[in-house]
Amino acid sequence: MQQKLEKWRLILGEKSDKKGDVQLKTEESKAMDKTLAAVYDSERKGGLGSSSPNINRWLGDIRKYFPTEVVQVMQKDALERLDLTQMLLEPELLESVEPDLQLTATLLTLNKAMPDRTRETARIVVRKVVEKLEKKLKNPMREAIEGALRREVRNRRPKMNEIDWNKTIRANLKHYQPEYKTIIPENLYGYGRKGQALKHVILALDQSGSMATSVVYGAIFASIMSSLKSVKTSLVVFDTDVVDFTDQISDPVELLFGTQLGGGTDINKALAYTENLVVSPSDTVLVLITDLYEGGSERELIRRAATIKATGVQFITLLALNDEGAPSYDRRMAAQFATMDIPSFACTPDLFPELMAAVINKRSLQGFGTPPEVV
Repeated sequence: MQQKLEKWRLILGEKSDKKGDVQLKTEESKAMDKTLAAVYDSERKGGLGSSSPNINRWLGDIRKYFPTEVVQVMQKDALERLDLTQMLLEPELLESVEPDLQLTATLLTLNKAMPDRTRETARIVVRKVVEKLEKKLKNPMREAIEGALRREVRNRRPKMNEIDWNKTIRANLKHYQPEYKTIIPENLYGYGRKGQALKHVILALDQSGSMATSVVYGAIFASIMSSLKSVKTSLVVFDTDVVDFTDQISDPVELLFGTQLGGGTDINKALAYTENLVVSPSDTVLVLITDLYEGGSERELIRRAATIKATGVQFITLLALNDEGAPSYDRRMAAQFATMDIPSFACTPDLFPELMAAVINKRSLQGFGTPPEVV
């Protein structure tokens, strides 16, 4: 019972027990209470102090007393509640921070304000996060896309390394020869020609500040897709200007540090650029990742989106590509897109590989999101 009371006392803080009925008995409990109060006691605003040693000591304490998931939350809350941007502008402090996706997004936002020596430390932190995410997402992405392309393109005269053995054996079981104890296939079934790009995927990433985590995931998925010979991948990043990062697509960390998060948005200008990248519309998938808040001409955006869709390009809009749930987005614009049969919905990174497979195979996307409301 006492242990439960102590836990609640730590959660609710000192003000919840003004009479002091619950005593924190161990030095560890007292230290945990101090680290929590530094951030969550509203009367102690700036409770970490302004000096680097105080912040560094606090970073060490939270890693000592709390699991990684809690550490990441406390770091994020400290940045927001106490405005500790200095924590990310000093390499000595940055080395003590637990790398995570939110931290990566914040570092990219501060990129242009960082001293050069801090930027190098920030690259190391961001690379740790990117490599961890790549390791998690690479195989599911490759398997989903390559599987989708195998299903879409069948080859009836395959070379040896292109034979779909499972389908060939199943189709030729009736030709089993008992005396030879084998199947002599009458028909061979194969995949599409290996080494040939069968689809062109264009990712257009909105780099306004609210899309930071989506930009991180978008860069990682673009890098993974660029390693597939059967897919040609283009990556365009935009705000009020458009930058083609296709030539940097193999290194998502360098790519991310080339972005400039924040600022305005001109989606129409971005679509005008991607329109020029399309060579074979029926073999092109355009993934527009944006919250659809247009800073330019909405009328021109709708007209251009309709034109691209009419050419036969498979066009989808992701309002967010992250784990954070329902995004803030322009519902009116999403509803306009829906009338043109351009679906708009948020997507988690875990679902993105299967989403791409469904788009390639032209399957229904109903299970990936809810149609936007007209408001």
